[in-house]
Amino acid sequence: MTKNKWTALFLSNFLGIFNDNFLKNCIIFIAVTWTLPGWLTQSQLISFVSASLVIPYLFLSPLAGRLAVIYSKKSVFKLGKLLEIPVLALACVAFYFHWPLTAVFCVLLMGIISCLYSPAKYSLIRDIGGEEGVSYGSGVFEMMAFLGILTGTVVASIAADYYNPWAVMAGYLGLAIAGRFVTRSIRAKELPENKDEKGTLNPIRFIIDSYKFASRYKHVNSAVFGASAFWLIGGMLQMNLVIHTQHQYHTNNSTTGMVMACAAIGIALGTLTAGKISGSKVKKGLILPSIACMTILFALVSLLSMSMPVYIATIFSIAFAGGLFQIPCLSIIQNAGLGRQVGDIFGYLNLITFILVLAGTALFSGITYLTGENSHIVFASISIIC
Repeated sequence: MTKNKWTALFLSNFLGIFNDNFLKNCIIFIAVTWTLPGWLTQSQLISFVSASLVIPYLFLSPLAGRLAVIYSKKSVFKLGKLLEIPVLALACVAFYFHWPLTAVFCVLLMGIISCLYSPAKYSLIRDIGGEEGVSYGSGVFEMMAFLGILTGTVVASIAADYYNPWAVMAGYLGLAIAGRFVTRSIRAKELPENKDEKGTLNPIRFIIDSYKFASRYKHVNSAVFGASAFWLIGGMLQMNLVIHTQHQYHTNNSTTGMVMACAAIGIALGTLTAGKISGSKVKKGLILPSIACMTILFALVSLLSMSMPVYIATIFSIAFAGGLFQIPCLSIIQNAGLGRQVGDIFGYLNLITFILVLAGTALFSGITYLTGENSHIVFASISIIC
């Protein structure tokens, strides 16, 4: 299996995540300056936008998992990319007429579409690369995801500083069409669809049933909760970086953004490195050293007063270790021999992930509220979680 056969899947993943984050952050950076309804503040608009990409995963992950089991995964993915085009066309209308609520609604629609094709998208990794390509495929796939988040955010911030509505709208539609075009070229050998699969659309029942099913396969539940906890840790790290960097180093927004970019790059390089180290095998041996490294480094940041260069290097190292930790967890799921049910398990993974992300957000809010935004205590708490 030559690496160029991965190109369409990797590029599709990058374009989809870039578009989600570009749209979301354009609203955060640009739409907040529009005339808002009297009941809507800028902070509430930002909260609504951020929640719009998360909420669909809490309610629609069971349906997304079933779609990846009973239908062709390529077809589900291709249809999702096709539906993104009219949604982003509507976003263009919202930006042209300065309709903030319509723009937020477009983010919600993008979140729904992304949620519904997510298990199909992840399941295609094994279909393209086979058992020997899972670790490499997962590593580069995740790297492209984090690069999409990073570049989508950065490009949106630049677009806000040099705002040209026609350029932004052309970006939305151009990238949506490019994503559809690239996705059509994906080639994968799928197992037959399981039309007889009987699942549930009830999220709670879905978690219970999926946990029981995953329990039949060695390490799968551990991998699901490990991969989900990675996002809890990453979410708390991202939020705390803003407070810690500005309070401890008295930086401006650009410098704070640079630190956050270093974290995103660290994760991307960590996932890529894990994929290359693993080669054709699942390197479970990376998991404990990586999480131990994160535990120690978080503790050091919480206890020591570091110079800015050392601080940035430490955050990069934490993120790099996180990338090394994540890929074996995902590879365990891919190579567990789940057959078509791997779609359900990736839906299960998505649901657990976003439950833990919300739990991490609540924990971060509680700790900062009770400690007067003491970022050192937050870092210590993350170390304990690790």
